Amino acid sequence: MTHDYTYDGSFDGLLTVLLEMYERKVQPNSIQPADAVQGGLFTATVPIQTNEEKAERVWKGMLKYMDNDTRTKLYHVFLSERPDREMLICRFVQQAVTARGRVDVSENYADDTVRLVHHISQQLGREKHRMEAFVRFEKTSEELFHATIEPDFDVLPLIAPHFTKRYADQRWLIFDQRRRYGLYYDLARTDIVEFETEAPQRRSDVSATVLDEREPLFKLLWQTYFDHANIPERKNLKLHRRHIPLRYWKYLSEKQPREQRFEPIKNKRSSL
Repeated sequence: MTHDYTYDGSFDGLLTVLLEMYERKVQPNSIQPADAVQGGLFTATVPIQTNEEKAERVWKGMLKYMDNDTRTKLYHVFLSERPDREMLICRFVQQAVTARGRVDVSENYADDTVRLVHHISQQLGREKHRMEAFVRFEKTSEELFHATIEPDFDVLPLIAPHFTKRYADQRWLIFDQRRRYGLYYDLARTDIVEFETEAPQRRSDVSATVLDEREPLFKLLWQTYFDHANIPERKNLKLHRRHIPLRYWKYLSEKQPREQRFEPIKNKRSSL
């Protein structure tokens, strides 16, 4: 007999399901978030309540069967939001537990599950680095730096350490438009925040009345730097789009339409 396990959609919830599954000794036919359940005709639906203590036991216990890098890749699979992510993680953990550390299952690239876990983790890594490189902040009159993103995967938890360390001297908010939540740093800690009302649909939708009066100048200077750094003779649009995919351009200041041409201040001259 198999069960259709349901959970609250959180990573802790999924870890709780894994432990309950082993304690019940009933294999899963499926593992699905409760709000997206599609039960089978011949399986029982078993709702599992998230238990943080059990989740912590499973998370730490994984290190008996795999190294930390492999465990992190399973978290990446969860953040990928693939519809089969729960069963993929479950199959990988089952293989690792069965091997009991005698062999490193993460090196078995002939296995479809192992190969897919590695592939998904690589995708998450690329998206993480792109977000760290492409986020552009705008400053509000309340001294808050705001940015809106729409990544392919749920990478906010992965980029939080980078922005917390790099922008530790300013308050900032990064909002994931697709998933309706964000990261907020208040000069002391970074927290996850959710929005009940509609947030700005893109950077330019932030009301001009709350933007710092110097923000248009900063945007113009950034565009000017980009223009001057660009070498027309070396233009390679295909390579450029590979490194900066088109879907990210709407969040980059240097890719927005030029509101005015930059002109040097004529009554200033270089001291050199």
